Amino acid sequence: MSEPLDTRKAEDEARVAATAAAFRSRSRRVQLARRVLPVIIIALAGGTVSWIVLRTVMSDVERKAGASREVRLDDPMFHGQDAQGRSFVIGAKGAVRDAETGQFRLVGPALRLNLGGRKVTTLTADGGVYNEAGRTVTIGPNVRIQDGGSGMTLVTPEAVVDTSTGVITGDKGVRGSGPLGTINASSYAIYEQGERIVFSSSEGNKVRGTLNPAGSNQ
Repeated sequence: MSEPLDTRKAEDEARVAATAAAFRSRSRRVQLARRVLPVIIIALAGGTVSWIVLRTVMSDVERKAGASREVRLDDPMFHGQDAQGRSFVIGAKGAVRDAETGQFRLVGPALRLNLGGRKVTTLTADGGVYNEAGRTVTIGPNVRIQDGGSGMTLVTPEAVVDTSTGVITGDKGVRGSGPLGTINASSYAIYEQGERIVFSSSEGNKVRGTLNPAGSNQ
């Protein structure tokens, strides 16, 4: 009768030993997890922060690389001629050439269109863009045009100069004054370097002005 009892005792001791071994194994895994998990969390957080910092640095490098491709000029002066051989000069306080478009952003542009002799039309503004390939200069805001042909002074938000023809246009409103009187219009076009000026109105607006008889007789 003692043999079955010894067998059951041995089996019970084996189960207890197995349970204790499993408990110790789980305990070791828990302790290992408690040590490793914080390290993993810190590593992941550090990796995220490092990636953010890396992207910031890369973006800054890309921005500086793009800026380095720009050509900056102080007091630039561009010379050219229109299709009739009449000269023009584009000056500015500063200019930045965009490497991708080839266009020049102008700061404080001042344009001179030579009519021949003493007749010179000048244009000034706060800023502008010179598209050398497209042969246009767009300036504004605060455009002031001193027209050498008619003697008029025009004030307008924007002026577009076609350097191939010398024609100056604008469609954002214009006010003018000179020997012939004053005028307000929606748009304008200056042809033949000031020999002819056309004022137009938009829908709902009219060209308004006053005529100076003394000036018309000059």
